[in-house]
Amino acid sequence: MNTLSLEARDRLYAECARAISEAGTERESLFLARLALLLFEQLGDEARCRAALAEALRDLPTPSLSAAAA
Repeated sequence: MNTLSLEARDRLYAECARAISEAGTERESLFLARLALLLFEQLGDEARCRAALAEALRDLPTPSLSAAAA
C-alpha cells in the first residue's frame, strides 16, 4: 500500500479543508460523499474502501468551539 509523506498529507488536508469551505455548509456532505466515491474508484478495492470508512469513523473527535469560530 502506498502512503503519503507527512508533508503531502498536511498539504492535502489543507486543500481538502479549503474545498469543503468552498462547497459551503449546504453542500459539504454532498462534496465529501462525491470526493470519497471518486477516491474509492481510484483505489478500486471495495474491502480497502470499507476499511477506510471504518477508520475515518474511529475516534472521530467532536468539533471544538474554537473550530466553529474559524
